[in-house]
Amino acid sequence: MTDASTQTTLATPAQFLPGVGATRAGLLAKIGLRTAGDLLFCFPRDYEFPAPPARIDQLREGRPASLVGTVVDAEIVSRTPGRSIFGAVVENDTGAVRIVFFNQPFRAEQITFDRRVMISGAPKLVGLRWEFVHPKVTFLDDDGEIEKPKILPIYPLTDGVKQNEMRRFVATAVDSLAGSLTEVLPVDLRDQATAALRDAGIDLRIPLPEICTAIRSIHQPYDKHDLDAARTRFVFQELLVMQLALAMRRRKLTTDLKSIALPASAMLDARITNRFPFELTGDQKAAMKQIGKDMARQFPMNRLLQGDVGSGKTVVAIYAMMLAVAHSHQAVLMAPTEVLARQHFQTLSRVLADSRVRIGLLCGSLTAAQRRETLAGVASGKIDLVVGTQALLFGVEFHSLGLCVIDEQHKFGVRQRVRLRSGGVDPHYLVMSATPIPRSVAMTIFGDVELTTLREKPPGRGVVKTYLGRPEWRSRWWSFVKEQLAEGRQAFVVAPRVDSPSQVRSGSKPTDFEDSSESTDSDCDDTNCVDSESASDIDEDISSVESVFQELKTETFSEYQVGLLHGRLSSDEKQSVMEAFADGEIDVLVSTTVIEVGIDVPNATVMTILGAQRFGLAQLHQLRGRVSRGNHTGHICVFTDGTQSPEEFERLVIFENTDDGFDLAEADFKLRGPGDVLGARQSGMPPMRIANVIEDFNVLGVAREIAQMTIDDDPELSDAKWEALRKQLMRRYGKRLDLGDVA
Repeated sequence: MTDASTQTTLATPAQFLPGVGATRAGLLAKIGLRTAGDLLFCFPRDYEFPAPPARIDQLREGRPASLVGTVVDAEIVSRTPGRSIFGAVVENDTGAVRIVFFNQPFRAEQITFDRRVMISGAPKLVGLRWEFVHPKVTFLDDDGEIEKPKILPIYPLTDGVKQNEMRRFVATAVDSLAGSLTEVLPVDLRDQATAALRDAGIDLRIPLPEICTAIRSIHQPYDKHDLDAARTRFVFQELLVMQLALAMRRRKLTTDLKSIALPASAMLDARITNRFPFELTGDQKAAMKQIGKDMARQFPMNRLLQGDVGSGKTVVAIYAMMLAVAHSHQAVLMAPTEVLARQHFQTLSRVLADSRVRIGLLCGSLTAAQRRETLAGVASGKIDLVVGTQALLFGVEFHSLGLCVIDEQHKFGVRQRVRLRSGGVDPHYLVMSATPIPRSVAMTIFGDVELTTLREKPPGRGVVKTYLGRPEWRSRWWSFVKEQLAEGRQAFVVAPRVDSPSQVRSGSKPTDFEDSSESTDSDCDDTNCVDSESASDIDEDISSVESVFQELKTETFSEYQVGLLHGRLSSDEKQSVMEAFADGEIDVLVSTTVIEVGIDVPNATVMTILGAQRFGLAQLHQLRGRVSRGNHTGHICVFTDGTQSPEEFERLVIFENTDDGFDLAEADFKLRGPGDVLGARQSGMPPMRIANVIEDFNVLGVAREIAQMTIDDDPELSDAKWEALRKQLMRRYGKRLDLGDVA
């Protein structure tokens, strides 16, 4: 036990705060509250606002309300052993109501005849009279002055700790520490932010407060304006620190890293674009112009190219790669799966068939001799353009690497993406995503990356109709699929697992891509697939690829050619199946989500997704992008297995009614929340403590603008006024964003 005179600091163990003790401290530790500082910055998750005073004739059943009146009758109407009922009547000039308390006989000594009170609660109509059960009672002074009702914070709890106890613990931390906190936002910055936030449409009735005032107000707000200013101050501070770190990193990339200038002249631009046998969209032309400007600089391009399914990102990537090759430098394209890498290789080979560009393929399934030959060609410069999987990350020496293109960037972890940048002169860097990213996410996860968006789709693409199937529709749906097949079309059937539940429980486990060996392709990513650890929760009737394949092959589509594709097949087997499907030798392809990205078979116009509630919105949209890549109308029907939660059903309804990937991305972000989307695994960024990039998007925009201006003016935050802010920035983001060598 520490000495009673020892001053409380942020690091003081929670158990030494008055009223906490070792037992309660152990409970608080379960939710990460171990010190006085943890309690101080345990921001409320919500607030309980007092109901405004109302007239009795304005009361509505179940709707919280407050009334001011005089007690005109009060008595204990039942006093049986272990049970009592106290009732009173409160009257004002608009009528009278009854208040009732069970097993609280002490109320008879408090609520006495002729006392002035304010009662607050949810009224209930009993007969012809309004009744409040266990209302909050505020006793008024003799002169009738109403004590201002308090806004009560609501904190996250753990078993064994009640809300009133948590309020008391936090209040103790506030009283002990609020006055000693270090201010990290200078007053001129707070004034600048206040003006910018108001200009952005945020209703701030009072300026952003200093830290000691803000911490008191967020836990014990005087009124809503007081609370809004305090919360906005902390949200702004958290987002500003993040945006300062990202702005520092952006500047670091442009000052510390050197790259090869690869400018796009008018003649070179025409030579490359003339290779495409179709009219480019306006978005594609704009993207190529942006990339040309980026690659003309002597520091690395760091651009994210995002676009909806079928928007033509690959064409833009080919333009960038050809720009590098035209300047006698190499380009590399890395894909998350070998199926997609081989398809990119075939596309590039077709587009560049009559050129002098030499293309190589590097993936895990190559023989040792093939790998040695490709590596030698890359090292010597005989290969201009190399396509591969994460095998490119291991033991590859480039002759003169000018550009890295990474497809489906969300499939790769941060360290994997960065590894391609190491060694020698830094290449230009282009990442692509067919999973549209909400602007708020792009400003956080990819805040140090320039963003290009493709929304237009090339002309001639077919329309895709989406249906949320009911169990009784299944036989009718299979009949419709047969009609499509009879017209010469092809079909996908997607199921969520390779094995049956019993096989999963016996130890068979899907491979996570980032943890796999270099020759393994994963069927799922960590945000969308059912994890094998939760297999005991899976219904026994869940669709599995193997069982679906057998049923469709022997029964439903016995007169057609049915193929099977999943990530556990060897690379040669997968390639053989895909080639057979592309050549029309397979009519129905039963698959896992290994077809999610990059599979391009224009004749496939119908898709069935089984167990659809087990997929995320982004993954469902990616799958939908596999149909109608030609000019035929596509049809996709999603079926569920067993029951689904209201959240799962809502997700499927959104998918049925929304075909725009950007709208789906926003909906997905709102459904999943920023905690899931901004996970440390892919973004490398810590979770937000109070900011919500959906709800606080306007604050995020202001924080980004002020951060950029601040770093432009003082790149290393070397001015003394930034000392505390800079320390906070480095503690939170220094290692994550490799800012440790900033002065």
